[in-house]
Amino acid sequence: MSKGKRLLAAWLAAAMMLALTSCGNGQGGNNINLIQEDEKPERVVNLFSPMEKTSPNLENAARNAFDKTIALSEEKLGISMAYRTYTAENYQDRTYDQVTLDRVRNNMDDIYLLNPDIVQALGQEGLLMDLSGLESAKNLREIVRVANTVDGKLVAIPQEVVAYGLFLNKDMFDRYGLKAPNTPEEFLACCETFRRNGVETPLGANRWWLEVFVLAQGFAELYNGGNTEAEIAALNSGEKKYSDYMRPGFEFLKELMDKGYIDAEKALVSEAIEGEGPDFLAQKTPMVVAYWGAANTETAYGALDFELQVVGLPSDLGQMPVMPMTGFAVGAESEHAEDAMAALDVILSDEALQIYTEINKVIPGSKNVATNCIPALEPLNARIEENIFVVGSNAGMKVEQWGNTCLIVRKLLGGATVDECMAEFDRLQFGPAAEGTPSPALRA
Repeated sequence: MSKGKRLLAAWLAAAMMLALTSCGNGQGGNNINLIQEDEKPERVVNLFSPMEKTSPNLENAARNAFDKTIALSEEKLGISMAYRTYTAENYQDRTYDQVTLDRVRNNMDDIYLLNPDIVQALGQEGLLMDLSGLESAKNLREIVRVANTVDGKLVAIPQEVVAYGLFLNKDMFDRYGLKAPNTPEEFLACCETFRRNGVETPLGANRWWLEVFVLAQGFAELYNGGNTEAEIAALNSGEKKYSDYMRPGFEFLKELMDKGYIDAEKALVSEAIEGEGPDFLAQKTPMVVAYWGAANTETAYGALDFELQVVGLPSDLGQMPVMPMTGFAVGAESEHAEDAMAALDVILSDEALQIYTEINKVIPGSKNVATNCIPALEPLNARIEENIFVVGSNAGMKVEQWGNTCLIVRKLLGGATVDECMAEFDRLQFGPAAEGTPSPALRA
Protein backbone atom coordinates (compact mmCIF):
# COMPACT_ATOMS: atom_id res chain seq x y z
CA MET A 1 0.00 0.00 0.00
CA SER A 2 1.38 3.38 -0.95
CA LYS A 3 2.73 5.68 1.73
CA GLY A 4 3.46 8.58 -0.61
CA LYS A 5 1.35 11.13 -2.45
CA ARG A 6 0.95 14.39 -0.61
CA LEU A 7 -2.40 15.97 -1.18
CA LEU A 8 -0.47 18.97 -2.46
CA ALA A 9 0.36 16.70 -5.41
CA ALA A 10 -3.04 15.14 -5.43
CA TRP A 11 -4.89 18.34 -4.93
CA LEU A 12 -2.48 20.92 -6.15
CA ALA A 13 -3.96 17.04 -5.83
CA ALA A 14 -5.79 16.22 -6.28
CA ALA A 15 -6.59 18.98 -6.52
CA MET A 16 -8.75 20.97 -4.38
CA MET A 17 -6.02 23.40 -3.30
CA LEU A 18 -7.65 24.11 0.06
CA ALA A 19 -5.54 26.84 1.64
CA LEU A 20 -7.17 26.32 4.99
CA THR A 21 -6.12 28.41 7.95
CA SER A 22 -4.59 26.48 10.84
CA CYS A 23 -6.42 26.75 14.14
CA GLY A 24 -3.38 26.12 16.30
CA ASN A 25 -4.67 24.04 19.15
CA GLY A 26 -7.65 22.87 17.11
CA GLN A 27 -10.30 24.37 19.38
CA GLY A 28 -11.69 26.60 16.64
CA GLY A 29 -11.79 29.71 18.81
CA ASN A 30 -14.08 28.02 21.33
CA ASN A 31 -14.39 30.60 24.11
CA ILE A 32 -17.12 29.69 26.56
CA ASN A 33 -18.35 32.30 29.00
CA LEU A 34 -18.20 30.35 32.26
CA ILE A 35 -20.13 33.04 34.16
CA GLN A 36 -23.32 32.35 32.21
CA GLU A 37 -24.26 28.92 33.55
CA ASP A 38 -27.12 28.50 31.10
CA GLU A 39 -24.92 28.93 28.02
CA LYS A 40 -24.34 25.63 26.26
CA PRO A 41 -20.82 24.57 25.19
CA GLU A 42 -20.08 25.20 21.55
CA ARG A 43 -20.42 22.15 19.30
CA VAL A 44 -17.16 21.74 17.42
CA VAL A 45 -16.33 19.42 14.51
CA ASN A 46 -12.63 18.98 13.77
CA LEU A 47 -11.55 18.83 10.12
CA PHE A 48 -8.07 17.72 9.04
CA SER A 49 -7.01 18.67 5.53
CA PRO A 50 -4.06 19.95 3.50
CA MET A 51 -2.89 23.53 3.47
CA GLU A 52 -1.86 25.00 0.17
CA LYS A 53 1.89 25.44 0.06
CA THR A 54 2.44 27.58 -3.03
CA SER A 55 1.96 31.36 -2.62
CA PRO A 56 -0.80 31.09 0.02
CA ASN A 57 -1.34 34.87 0.15
CA LEU A 58 -2.91 34.93 -3.30
CA GLU A 59 -6.67 34.87 -3.73
CA ASN A 60 -7.69 31.24 -3.83
CA ALA A 61 -11.05 30.30 -5.34
CA ALA A 62 -10.97 26.78 -3.90
CA ARG A 63 -10.57 28.10 -0.38
CA ASN A 64 -13.40 30.59 -0.82
CA ALA A 65 -15.65 27.91 -2.28
CA PHE A 66 -14.97 25.44 0.49
CA ASP A 67 -15.32 28.07 3.19
CA LYS A 68 -18.79 28.92 1.89
CA THR A 69 -19.91 25.29 2.17
CA ILE A 70 -18.46 25.13 5.67
CA ALA A 71 -20.35 28.30 6.59
CA LEU A 72 -23.55 26.74 5.23
CA SER A 73 -23.14 23.70 7.48
CA GLU A 74 -22.35 25.86 10.51
CA GLU A 75 -25.43 27.99 9.89
CA LYS A 76 -27.78 25.06 9.37
CA LEU A 77 -26.50 22.95 12.25
CA GLY A 78 -25.34 25.52 14.82
CA ILE A 79 -21.83 24.04 14.95
CA SER A 80 -18.31 25.39 14.52
CA MET A 81 -15.84 23.73 12.16
CA ALA A 82 -12.27 23.76 13.51
CA TYR A 83 -9.65 23.56 10.78
CA ARG A 84 -6.61 21.44 11.56
CA THR A 85 -4.20 21.64 8.66
CA TYR A 86 -1.16 19.94 7.25
CA THR A 87 1.96 21.71 6.04
CA ALA A 88 5.17 20.01 4.95
CA GLU A 89 7.13 22.36 7.21
CA ASN A 90 5.24 21.25 10.32
CA TYR A 91 5.59 17.56 9.57
CA GLN A 92 9.09 17.74 8.02
CA ASP A 93 9.62 14.55 5.99
CA ARG A 94 6.25 13.00 6.77
CA THR A 95 3.86 13.02 3.84
CA TYR A 96 0.22 13.99 4.12
CA ASP A 97 -0.76 10.34 3.69
CA GLN A 98 1.49 9.20 6.52
CA VAL A 99 0.08 11.90 8.77
CA THR A 100 -3.56 11.13 7.97
CA LEU A 101 -3.01 7.41 8.57
CA ASP A 102 -1.65 8.23 12.00
CA ARG A 103 -4.38 10.73 12.86
CA VAL A 104 -7.26 8.46 11.83
CA ARG A 105 -5.77 5.44 13.60
CA ASN A 106 -5.42 7.51 16.76
CA ASN A 107 -8.86 9.14 16.44
CA MET A 108 -7.45 12.68 16.49
CA ASP A 109 -10.10 14.41 14.33
CA ASP A 110 -13.65 13.98 13.04
CA ILE A 111 -13.60 14.66 9.29
CA TYR A 112 -10.60 13.95 7.05
CA LEU A 113 -9.78 14.75 3.43
CA LEU A 114 -8.08 11.58 2.18
CA ASN A 115 -6.18 10.39 -0.88
CA PRO A 116 -7.49 7.28 -2.67
CA ASP A 117 -4.91 4.81 -1.41
CA ILE A 118 -5.51 5.95 2.17
CA VAL A 119 -9.29 5.72 1.71
CA GLN A 120 -8.80 2.11 0.66
CA ALA A 121 -6.36 1.26 3.47
CA LEU A 122 -8.43 2.79 6.26
CA GLY A 123 -11.66 1.43 4.81
CA GLN A 124 -10.21 -2.07 4.88
CA GLU A 125 -9.16 -1.53 8.50
CA GLY A 126 -12.75 -0.58 9.40
CA LEU A 127 -11.70 2.86 10.62
CA LEU A 128 -14.09 4.93 8.47
CA MET A 129 -17.84 5.45 8.89
CA ASP A 130 -20.26 4.14 6.27
CA LEU A 131 -21.63 7.25 4.53
CA SER A 132 -24.22 5.47 2.40
CA GLY A 133 -27.04 6.60 4.68
CA LEU A 134 -26.43 10.30 4.04
CA GLU A 135 -29.02 12.11 1.92
CA SER A 136 -26.20 13.51 -0.21
CA ALA A 137 -25.01 9.98 -1.02
CA LYS A 138 -28.20 9.36 -3.00
CA ASN A 139 -27.10 11.97 -5.56
CA LEU A 140 -23.62 10.58 -6.26
CA ARG A 141 -22.32 9.88 -9.72
CA GLU A 142 -21.99 6.11 -10.04
CA ILE A 143 -18.25 6.34 -10.68
CA VAL A 144 -17.83 8.11 -7.34
CA ARG A 145 -19.86 5.52 -5.46
CA VAL A 146 -17.98 2.56 -6.93
CA ALA A 147 -14.52 4.05 -6.49
CA ASN A 148 -15.10 4.89 -2.81
CA THR A 149 -16.81 1.67 -1.74
CA VAL A 150 -14.69 -0.66 0.40
CA ASP A 151 -16.04 -4.01 1.59
CA GLY A 152 -19.54 -2.91 0.65
CA LYS A 153 -19.36 0.39 2.56
CA LEU A 154 -19.26 3.88 1.06
CA VAL A 155 -16.41 5.29 3.13
CA ALA A 156 -15.56 8.57 1.36
CA ILE A 157 -17.27 11.20 -0.79
CA PRO A 158 -15.57 14.03 -2.70
CA GLN A 159 -16.86 17.53 -3.26
CA GLU A 160 -15.33 17.38 -6.69
CA VAL A 161 -14.23 14.66 -9.08
CA VAL A 162 -10.63 15.37 -9.98
CA ALA A 163 -9.58 14.80 -13.58
CA TYR A 164 -5.93 14.78 -14.65
CA GLY A 165 -4.95 15.81 -18.14
CA LEU A 166 -2.18 17.07 -20.36
CA PHE A 167 -1.76 20.85 -20.12
CA LEU A 168 -0.59 22.34 -23.42
CA ASN A 169 0.86 25.69 -24.39
CA LYS A 170 -1.36 26.04 -27.46
CA ASP A 171 0.67 29.00 -28.72
CA MET A 172 3.76 26.80 -28.96
CA PHE A 173 1.79 24.01 -30.61
CA ASP A 174 0.39 26.44 -33.19
CA ARG A 175 3.85 27.90 -33.82
CA TYR A 176 5.10 24.55 -35.07
CA GLY A 177 1.89 23.41 -36.74
CA LEU A 178 1.13 20.74 -34.15
CA LYS A 179 -2.18 19.40 -32.90
CA ALA A 180 -2.88 17.99 -29.46
CA PRO A 181 -1.66 14.36 -29.47
CA ASN A 182 -4.18 11.55 -29.31
CA THR A 183 -1.94 8.48 -29.15
CA PRO A 184 1.48 7.67 -27.67
CA GLU A 185 2.94 7.75 -31.17
CA GLU A 186 1.55 11.24 -31.83
CA PHE A 187 2.88 12.40 -28.47
CA LEU A 188 6.39 11.20 -29.32
CA ALA A 189 6.16 12.92 -32.72
CA CYS A 190 5.24 16.20 -31.01
CA CYS A 191 8.20 15.84 -28.66
CA GLU A 192 10.55 15.27 -31.58
CA THR A 193 9.26 18.35 -33.40
CA PHE A 194 9.78 20.51 -30.33
CA ARG A 195 13.27 19.09 -29.84
CA ARG A 196 14.23 19.87 -33.47
CA ASN A 197 13.10 23.44 -32.87
CA GLY A 198 15.28 23.98 -29.82
CA VAL A 199 12.94 22.99 -26.97
CA GLU A 200 15.24 21.17 -24.59
CA THR A 201 12.57 19.40 -22.49
CA PRO A 202 9.18 19.01 -24.22
CA LEU A 203 7.45 17.57 -21.12
CA GLY A 204 7.86 19.10 -17.67
CA ALA A 205 7.49 16.45 -14.98
CA ASN A 206 7.53 15.89 -11.22
CA ARG A 207 7.83 12.86 -8.98
CA TRP A 208 4.09 12.48 -8.41
CA TRP A 209 2.06 12.59 -11.61
CA LEU A 210 3.81 10.64 -14.35
CA GLU A 211 1.73 7.62 -13.37
CA VAL A 212 -1.20 9.11 -15.27
CA PHE A 213 0.52 8.17 -18.55
CA VAL A 214 0.76 4.59 -17.32
CA LEU A 215 -2.84 4.44 -16.10
CA ALA A 216 -4.24 6.05 -19.26
CA GLN A 217 -2.49 3.55 -21.51
CA GLY A 218 -2.89 0.54 -19.24
CA PHE A 219 -6.56 0.82 -18.36
CA ALA A 220 -8.05 2.61 -21.39
CA GLU A 221 -9.53 -0.58 -22.80
CA LEU A 222 -10.50 -1.95 -19.38
CA TYR A 223 -12.71 1.03 -18.57
CA ASN A 224 -13.94 1.76 -22.08
CA GLY A 225 -14.16 -1.65 -23.74
CA GLY A 226 -17.51 -2.75 -22.33
CA ASN A 227 -16.10 -5.57 -20.19
CA THR A 228 -14.92 -3.69 -17.11
CA GLU A 229 -16.44 -5.89 -14.38
CA ALA A 230 -15.11 -9.11 -15.89
CA GLU A 231 -11.61 -7.70 -16.35
CA ILE A 232 -11.46 -6.42 -12.77
CA ALA A 233 -12.69 -9.80 -11.54
CA ALA A 234 -9.91 -11.49 -13.53
CA LEU A 235 -7.34 -9.17 -11.96
CA ASN A 236 -8.68 -9.82 -8.46
CA SER A 237 -8.63 -13.57 -8.97
CA GLY A 238 -5.11 -13.52 -10.37
CA GLU A 239 -6.22 -14.78 -13.76
CA LYS A 240 -4.82 -11.56 -15.26
CA LYS A 241 -1.76 -9.62 -14.16
CA TYR A 242 -1.55 -5.91 -13.42
CA SER A 243 1.94 -5.96 -14.90
CA ASP A 244 0.54 -6.87 -18.33
CA TYR A 245 -1.65 -3.77 -18.21
CA MET A 246 1.13 -1.55 -16.88
CA ARG A 247 3.96 -2.55 -19.21
CA PRO A 248 3.05 -0.36 -22.24
CA GLY A 249 2.92 2.78 -20.12
CA PHE A 250 6.25 2.03 -18.43
CA GLU A 251 7.88 1.32 -21.79
CA PHE A 252 6.51 4.64 -23.02
CA LEU A 253 7.95 6.53 -20.04
CA LYS A 254 11.29 4.77 -20.48
CA GLU A 255 11.41 5.92 -24.09
CA LEU A 256 10.65 9.51 -22.99
CA MET A 257 13.52 9.26 -20.51
CA ASP A 258 15.97 7.69 -22.95
CA LYS A 259 15.29 10.34 -25.58
CA GLY A 260 15.53 13.16 -23.05
CA TYR A 261 11.98 14.33 -23.61
CA ILE A 262 11.62 14.44 -19.84
CA ASP A 263 14.35 15.21 -17.32
CA ALA A 264 14.19 12.09 -15.15
CA GLU A 265 16.73 13.30 -12.59
CA LYS A 266 14.89 16.56 -12.05
CA ALA A 267 11.48 14.87 -12.01
CA LEU A 268 12.61 12.44 -9.30
CA VAL A 269 13.25 15.24 -6.82
CA SER A 270 10.64 17.80 -7.95
CA GLU A 271 7.43 18.56 -6.13
CA ALA A 272 4.26 18.98 -8.15
CA ILE A 273 4.05 22.30 -10.00
CA GLU A 274 6.95 23.70 -7.96
CA GLY A 275 9.34 21.67 -10.11
CA GLU A 276 7.97 21.95 -13.65
CA GLY A 277 5.71 24.99 -13.21
CA PRO A 278 8.30 27.76 -13.68
CA ASP A 279 9.45 26.40 -17.05
CA PHE A 280 5.87 25.96 -18.24
CA LEU A 281 4.98 29.49 -17.17
CA ALA A 282 8.11 30.83 -18.88
CA GLN A 283 7.20 28.91 -22.08
CA LYS A 284 10.39 26.87 -21.98
CA THR A 285 8.46 23.62 -21.96
CA PRO A 286 5.18 23.19 -23.89
CA MET A 287 3.55 20.37 -21.88
CA VAL A 288 2.96 19.40 -18.25
CA VAL A 289 0.57 17.08 -16.43
CA ALA A 290 -1.80 18.58 -13.87
CA TYR A 291 -5.28 18.22 -12.42
CA TRP A 292 -8.44 20.07 -13.44
CA GLY A 293 -8.36 22.68 -10.67
CA ALA A 294 -4.83 23.79 -11.54
CA ALA A 295 -6.27 25.46 -14.64
CA ASN A 296 -8.45 27.66 -12.42
CA THR A 297 -6.00 28.46 -9.66
CA GLU A 298 -3.68 31.46 -9.83
CA THR A 299 -1.17 29.66 -7.64
CA ALA A 300 -0.91 27.06 -10.41
CA TYR A 301 -1.85 27.70 -14.07
CA GLY A 302 -4.88 29.96 -13.80
CA ALA A 303 -3.10 33.15 -14.93
CA LEU A 304 -0.96 32.56 -18.03
CA ASP A 305 0.58 34.72 -20.76
CA PHE A 306 -0.41 32.20 -23.41
CA GLU A 307 -3.43 30.16 -24.46
CA LEU A 308 -3.88 27.04 -22.37
CA GLN A 309 -5.52 23.86 -23.63
CA VAL A 310 -6.12 20.80 -21.45
CA VAL A 311 -6.63 17.42 -23.11
CA GLY A 312 -6.61 13.77 -22.05
CA LEU A 313 -3.48 11.67 -21.80
CA PRO A 314 -2.39 9.76 -24.93
CA SER A 315 -3.75 6.23 -25.32
CA ASP A 316 -4.65 3.79 -28.10
CA LEU A 317 -8.25 4.94 -27.67
CA GLY A 318 -7.35 8.62 -28.00
CA GLN A 319 -7.15 11.37 -25.41
CA MET A 320 -7.91 9.83 -22.02
CA PRO A 321 -8.76 11.73 -18.82
CA VAL A 322 -7.52 10.00 -15.67
CA MET A 323 -9.77 10.41 -12.64
CA PRO A 324 -8.57 9.33 -9.20
CA MET A 325 -11.18 9.36 -6.47
CA THR A 326 -10.42 11.04 -3.17
CA GLY A 327 -12.89 12.27 -0.63
CA PHE A 328 -14.03 13.36 2.79
CA ALA A 329 -14.40 10.65 5.40
CA VAL A 330 -15.50 10.46 9.04
CA GLY A 331 -13.50 8.46 11.53
CA ALA A 332 -15.32 5.38 12.80
CA GLU A 333 -14.54 6.39 16.39
CA SER A 334 -15.06 10.11 15.86
CA GLU A 335 -15.63 12.00 19.11
CA HIS A 336 -18.28 14.14 17.46
CA ALA A 337 -19.59 11.54 15.02
CA GLU A 338 -23.22 12.69 14.88
CA ASP A 339 -22.35 16.32 14.20
CA ALA A 340 -19.57 15.31 11.79
CA MET A 341 -21.93 13.17 9.72
CA ALA A 342 -24.55 15.91 9.67
CA ALA A 343 -21.97 18.52 8.68
CA LEU A 344 -20.64 16.35 5.88
CA ASP A 345 -24.18 15.81 4.62
CA VAL A 346 -24.63 19.58 4.28
CA ILE A 347 -21.20 20.15 2.71
CA LEU A 348 -21.93 17.46 0.11
CA SER A 349 -25.54 18.44 -0.55
CA ASP A 350 -26.62 19.65 -3.98
CA GLU A 351 -27.16 23.11 -2.50
CA ALA A 352 -23.58 23.32 -1.24
CA LEU A 353 -22.08 21.68 -4.32
CA GLN A 354 -23.84 24.22 -6.53
CA ILE A 355 -22.11 27.00 -4.59
CA TYR A 356 -18.79 25.17 -4.66
CA THR A 357 -18.96 24.38 -8.38
CA GLU A 358 -19.98 27.87 -9.46
CA ILE A 359 -17.03 29.41 -7.62
CA ASN A 360 -14.41 26.75 -8.25
CA LYS A 361 -15.40 25.62 -11.76
CA VAL A 362 -14.98 21.92 -11.14
CA ILE A 363 -16.68 18.56 -11.73
CA PRO A 364 -19.07 18.00 -8.79
CA GLY A 365 -19.55 14.63 -7.16
CA SER A 366 -23.33 14.90 -7.54
CA LYS A 367 -25.02 13.87 -10.76
CA ASN A 368 -27.56 16.65 -10.22
CA VAL A 369 -25.09 19.55 -10.38
CA ALA A 370 -23.69 20.68 -13.73
CA THR A 371 -19.98 21.13 -14.33
CA ASN A 372 -18.79 24.74 -14.59
CA CYS A 373 -16.02 24.57 -17.19
CA ILE A 374 -13.59 27.24 -18.39
CA PRO A 375 -12.72 27.20 -22.14
CA ALA A 376 -9.25 25.73 -21.58
CA LEU A 377 -10.79 22.62 -20.01
CA GLU A 378 -13.46 22.01 -22.63
CA PRO A 379 -11.51 19.31 -24.54
CA LEU A 380 -10.94 17.35 -21.35
CA ASN A 381 -14.52 17.82 -20.20
CA ALA A 382 -15.89 16.71 -23.58
CA ARG A 383 -14.30 13.28 -23.14
CA ILE A 384 -15.64 13.00 -19.60
CA GLU A 385 -19.14 13.96 -20.75
CA GLU A 386 -18.86 11.15 -23.31
CA ASN A 387 -18.03 8.79 -20.43
CA ILE A 388 -14.57 8.20 -21.85
CA PHE A 389 -12.01 8.15 -19.06
CA VAL A 390 -9.86 5.93 -16.86
CA VAL A 391 -10.56 5.60 -13.15
CA GLY A 392 -7.23 6.19 -11.46
CA SER A 393 -8.27 4.63 -8.15
CA ASN A 394 -10.84 1.91 -7.70
CA ALA A 395 -11.47 0.44 -4.26
CA GLY A 396 -12.97 -2.61 -5.98
CA MET A 397 -9.50 -3.67 -7.14
CA LYS A 398 -7.49 -5.66 -4.62
CA VAL A 399 -4.24 -3.94 -5.59
CA GLU A 400 -4.37 -0.17 -5.06
CA GLN A 401 -3.39 1.57 -8.29
CA TRP A 402 -2.82 5.30 -7.78
CA GLY A 403 -0.23 5.33 -5.01
CA ASN A 404 1.48 2.07 -5.97
CA THR A 405 1.88 3.07 -9.60
CA CYS A 406 3.30 6.43 -8.53
CA LEU A 407 5.92 4.81 -6.33
CA ILE A 408 6.95 2.27 -8.97
CA VAL A 409 7.23 5.02 -11.60
CA ARG A 410 9.62 6.77 -9.23
CA LYS A 411 11.70 3.59 -9.18
CA LEU A 412 11.86 3.81 -12.96
CA LEU A 413 12.99 7.43 -12.72
CA GLY A 414 15.66 6.30 -10.27
CA GLY A 415 17.15 3.69 -12.59
CA ALA A 416 15.06 0.51 -12.28
CA THR A 417 14.35 -1.36 -15.51
CA VAL A 418 10.87 -1.90 -16.92
CA ASP A 419 11.14 -5.61 -16.09
CA GLU A 420 12.06 -4.80 -12.48
CA CYS A 421 9.05 -2.48 -12.24
CA MET A 422 6.76 -5.19 -13.62
CA ALA A 423 8.16 -7.64 -11.05
CA GLU A 424 7.14 -5.18 -8.34
CA PHE A 425 3.56 -5.17 -9.63
CA ASP A 426 3.61 -8.98 -9.60
CA ARG A 427 4.87 -8.91 -6.02
CA LEU A 428 2.03 -6.60 -5.01
CA GLN A 429 -0.52 -8.84 -6.69
CA PHE A 430 0.77 -12.29 -5.80
CA GLY A 431 3.10 -11.71 -2.85
CA PRO A 432 6.83 -12.30 -2.32
CA ALA A 433 6.45 -16.07 -2.22
CA ALA A 434 5.12 -16.09 -5.78
CA GLU A 435 7.60 -13.72 -7.33
CA GLY A 436 10.67 -13.75 -5.09
CA THR A 437 12.45 -10.83 -3.51
CA PRO A 438 12.34 -7.49 -5.33
CA SER A 439 15.56 -6.47 -7.04
CA PRO A 440 17.93 -4.07 -5.23
CA ALA A 441 16.84 -1.25 -7.54
CA LEU A 442 13.30 -1.58 -6.20
CA ARG A 443 14.12 -1.64 -2.50
CA ALA A 444 13.19 1.74 -1.03
